[in-house]
Amino acid sequence: MIEISFGKLVLLALVALIVLGPEKLPGVARTAGALLRRARNGWDNVRAEVERELQVEEIKRHAREAAARAEAAQAELNATVNKVREPFAQAATIAAPSTASPPVDAETASTGTPTEALTSPSTHDGPPKEVPHGGT
Repeated sequence: MIEISFGKLVLLALVALIVLGPEKLPGVARTAGALLRRARNGWDNVRAEVERELQVEEIKRHAREAAARAEAAQAELNATVNKVREPFAQAATIAAPSTASPPVDAETASTGTPTEALTSPSTHDGPPKEVPHGGT
């Protein structure tokens, strides 16, 4: 940037006073000030826009990094779950009998014959009918 010392500024003001005269100098100074203000505001706007864009890019970069970390954590979690499930799946295939047997309840285990077989008729068409406790 251009460095203007106080001495150079005074010399510039004297040259402007001599060239423009005392009548036109205030108007020209106002116009020059307005132009400098516009230029400075424009430059500040451009700088602010560039800074915003850089911040947006930084946020996007952080979001991509976070997404990559989340995907890596998800993959690691899936691998761990698969490692944990694998022995259970193997045990289930080993423990599953090849022929399905009916489940054994407590009555059948103690007497060897289910109570229903002793009390129900031989023509058993379906599930036993509910009989109320008070009668027939």
